[in-house]
Amino acid sequence: MTREEKGQIIDALAEKFSQNNHFYITDASGLTVAQVNAFRKLCFNAGVEYVVYKNTLIRKALEKQNADYKDIFGTLKGFSGVMFSKEAGNAPAKVIKEYRKKQEGKPGLKAASIESALFIGEQHLTTLSELKSKNELIGDVISLLQSPAKNVLSALLSGKQTVAGLVKALEERKN
Repeated sequence: MTREEKGQIIDALAEKFSQNNHFYITDASGLTVAQVNAFRKLCFNAGVEYVVYKNTLIRKALEKQNADYKDIFGTLKGFSGVMFSKEAGNAPAKVIKEYRKKQEGKPGLKAASIESALFIGEQHLTTLSELKSKNELIGDVISLLQSPAKNVLSALLSGKQTVAGLVKALEERKN
């Protein structure tokens, strides 16, 4: 591979890093080609892109970013694959956990960046998989905001739509 080709790959990878708020760096060493292809298919079905790059190319692409990714550089050893997710920060972690049901311990999590917050090491996988996506958080807030209105409406309906009935229904709910 020529220096010019490497430069093009680094530029393309740097653009992917800048376009995706969420990325994971994994260790899939020890997996066969068939296992890596099965993992890629699982990623594709979950809307996650999985690509394998040389560690030096990943490092140089990260160095081009505005954010500070120096802590990740120590994890760039061995076989490294990058998982990109545009929407949900927890999607790659869920894919890794789902694949591990078939293949114990693989792929391993080297590092992750969720909205520029860095998670280094395998111990963060469970935490990352339990993160809620932006849409899930919005849904939670909306349901919390709707809850008081639903309670008043249900009290009105159960109280036969009169003020006395409403007071009685609310009084019964307290007890």
